[in-house]
Amino acid sequence: EGREDLQVNRLETQIWIKPDIQKTDVDFSEILNAIQEIAKDVNIFFDELEGVNSPSKDDDSLLHHGNLTSTSDDASRLEVVGEEVPDKNKANGLYFRDGKCRIDYILVYRKSNPQTEKREVFERNIRAEGLQMEKESSLTNSDIIFVKLHAPWEVLGKYAELMNVRMPFRRKIYYLHRRYKFMNRIEKQISRFRGWLPKKPMKLDKETLPDLEENDCYTAPFSQQRIHHFIIHNKDTFFNNATRSRIVHHILQRVKYEEGKNKIGLNRLLSNGSYEAAFPLHEGSYRSKNSIRTHGAENHRHLLYECWASWGVWYKYQPLDLVRRYFGEKIGLYFAWLGWYTGMLFPAAFIGLFVFLYGVTTLNHCQVSKEVCQATDIIMCPICDKYCPFMRLSDSCVYAKVTHLFDNGATVFFAVFMAVWATVFLEFWKRRRAVIAYDWDLIDWEEEEEEIRPQFEAKYSKKERMNPISGKPEPYQAFADKCSRLIVSASGIFFMICVVIAAVFGIVIYRVVTVSTFAAFKWALIRNNSQVATTGTAVCINFCIIMLLNVLYEKVALFLTNLEQPRTESEWENSFTLKMFLFQFVNLNSSTFYIAFFLGRFTGHPGAYLRLINRWRLEECHPSGCLIDLCMQMGIIMVLKQTWNNFMELGYPLIQNWWTRRKLRQEYGTQRKTSFPQWEKDYNLQPMNAYGLFDEYLEMILQFGFTTIFVAAFPLAPLLALLNNIIEIRLDAYKFVTQWRRPLASRAKDIGIWYGILEGIGILSVITNAFVIAVTSDFIPRLVYAYKYGPCAGQGEAGQKCMVGYVNASLSVFLVSDFENRSEPTSNGSEFSGSPLKYCRYRDYRDPPHSPVPYGYTLQFWHVLAARLAFIIVFEHLVFCIKHLISYLIPDLPKDLRDRMRREKYLIQEMMYEAELERLQKERKERKKNGKSYHNEWP
Repeated sequence: EGREDLQVNRLETQIWIKPDIQKTDVDFSEILNAIQEIAKDVNIFFDELEGVNSPSKDDDSLLHHGNLTSTSDDASRLEVVGEEVPDKNKANGLYFRDGKCRIDYILVYRKSNPQTEKREVFERNIRAEGLQMEKESSLTNSDIIFVKLHAPWEVLGKYAELMNVRMPFRRKIYYLHRRYKFMNRIEKQISRFRGWLPKKPMKLDKETLPDLEENDCYTAPFSQQRIHHFIIHNKDTFFNNATRSRIVHHILQRVKYEEGKNKIGLNRLLSNGSYEAAFPLHEGSYRSKNSIRTHGAENHRHLLYECWASWGVWYKYQPLDLVRRYFGEKIGLYFAWLGWYTGMLFPAAFIGLFVFLYGVTTLNHCQVSKEVCQATDIIMCPICDKYCPFMRLSDSCVYAKVTHLFDNGATVFFAVFMAVWATVFLEFWKRRRAVIAYDWDLIDWEEEEEEIRPQFEAKYSKKERMNPISGKPEPYQAFADKCSRLIVSASGIFFMICVVIAAVFGIVIYRVVTVSTFAAFKWALIRNNSQVATTGTAVCINFCIIMLLNVLYEKVALFLTNLEQPRTESEWENSFTLKMFLFQFVNLNSSTFYIAFFLGRFTGHPGAYLRLINRWRLEECHPSGCLIDLCMQMGIIMVLKQTWNNFMELGYPLIQNWWTRRKLRQEYGTQRKTSFPQWEKDYNLQPMNAYGLFDEYLEMILQFGFTTIFVAAFPLAPLLALLNNIIEIRLDAYKFVTQWRRPLASRAKDIGIWYGILEGIGILSVITNAFVIAVTSDFIPRLVYAYKYGPCAGQGEAGQKCMVGYVNASLSVFLVSDFENRSEPTSNGSEFSGSPLKYCRYRDYRDPPHSPVPYGYTLQFWHVLAARLAFIIVFEHLVFCIKHLISYLIPDLPKDLRDRMRREKYLIQEMMYEAELERLQKERKERKKNGKSYHNEWP
């Protein structure tokens, strides 16, 4: 039927050679030869344009061939430039003085530091491991010494095999899949129609940037015995720069600097001041005089800056493969998750904006806000003791209108939508993560392949047991020791949470004290808006306390985590992450929980107020409701927190780097500064955070909590989060590429414990939004009034005409003469009617003062309470059922990925069978030649 009737489908799979397969005596050459035999039967062919001899993705030779300053030195380029490459390598500061040995790692120390003996022992042991070393003084400070480390091929091969580093051993396979002629014709018409449409502006231009091609190689754990099966064009560039640095760091973490069980590893030398810094080098400058579109990228750092960290590409997709190649899988997964989260915020932000605009359009038709604005004859009781005056209900007209913008008929729908959105976001992220893990060789990467922390290894080196996975002896922590440490750690966490609650208690006292102070203020603006001024200043003070306590929490969490002695780096990160999240989440949201669920709920009533320590009267809600206070709390905290985080992430490093460059210009001039070697430039950059990506993840997770937990009270939260994240992606990219030293590339197959935290926040958001709608907002009281007590009672209607008289029905009457002595206001209210007031109104459902039970709860109160409890139960069960149904219907693996993995398994089985069959046939022929024959042989 011809090639036109065949659809070429790319088999984007990568073969993992299992440990049990590696232990067999099957020769890899037989397996690879068998692949070509199988290809004839299953219509497999190898792309001629991307043959076995073409370079792999991780090879640095993919950089622009006209650029002699790139980090690549493949054989073809050496033929062109001859002896000029070593001279150029000397100049760019990425190689030793000979211009051949690439710098894989940099150590920095000061000659004046007294820890000379430890450094000498450490460096002697480094040389014993096979690493090459070269020292050089700083051009700006002769006291600073740079130690340049280079790992030769033998060392890289040895440790790559120990660390199970996966390397390319075969170009990817393509297979032909028969398609029907009718389907082919339809696809041709669709592709022709797409050709008329404009190109997607968010996609990166792969024609102009050829380095964005995907990795087309099968990979397998590196093995020196089978080295001839791997694609090695140049031993100097076979391991990319990130992998070389990771191998060198692995060695440095296990080298002793002194006799003793705890005297091991680079981290301890950094902590005791023996070395001032340790980092891998960036691959040259991120700027170039020439355009990347005409001259290509100078290096991978320049390429990342142009197509990822530049503000001009803020609307484009992220080049995640490039990020992973330069920074490693862990950082690549963070940006993949951040991009996915930002993309999923678009529908949430759109619906939230729609709810807000719906409140704007229906504002003039809202019966409740109309009655509040027209209630000039309703006098409200004072909201604090003595100094707070009586006030007309119509004075809160503006607040009633603002409340309607967030608390309207679409709020319940939006709360349900956001609960479902959180589930859909997490379920589809699992699918996205599975695809990324498959493409990045992370499916078979398990925790048992992760290295044990040197601190754990040194402390428990005397006790060993066999690893059930690898069968090798490893350090062992006794169960009793582990439990005792966990108990102490849990006690510390509980104590710090109590400190947070104490801080919230202090804010509550501030609110109840200052509301009277502002009511007696001499400025009329503050005096007339005493409650708003109290809320605003309390939120700002709360934010300052939050930022101060965060510093303390970080130190306590670090101490408790080290006390637990986690086994691996992942366990350490998970333990530290959980503690810091609990601290910061409680710290950030405790005041919000107080305003949402406790403010104005337990105040009593005029004449019998509940008091704090029998002294201070508890704060009441505004006459328009408590939702306006919750909106102010969320809006101020969210904006201030994100602004502060963005400044600390980018503004602070920018200022520090600018100050460093300014001093260098003053001392050495502009021309001298440009000639500094790369290690000098990187040393003047800011180091990455001590806890890696923790701060970046924590900022986004706390934002996710604000976006979901109280979203019923603030529908604009997803929109603010979306705008912040669009900026955040480029801020983080710019920071990683230009302002920070190059972080060490490390592996990870998912976002770790953060996913469990996200699921917990999703569950908590359902509960909190149910309580916000039922308790904080007036949705349920309005619904009860419309169906039971309003003009439409018993008619089954709940429109705006059914809300006539709601405001009057929601207010109770109080006899002014029943005030307590310490609560009686200084004003008698004669300014309203010319004579002293006899009665005032307050928000509650209570009997009038002359009833048989004065100020007792009315029947309407119990109806509202029952409706609130019923709504919470129905809302939670309904939303949880929807969430679980969605989780069940959305599979964790996409169907096409599952098919690719099954086909890969099938191909491996076929290859192994054919290779084993061929080996047995060869043995049979050899036995026949030697005159040996056996009966009942197979085959």
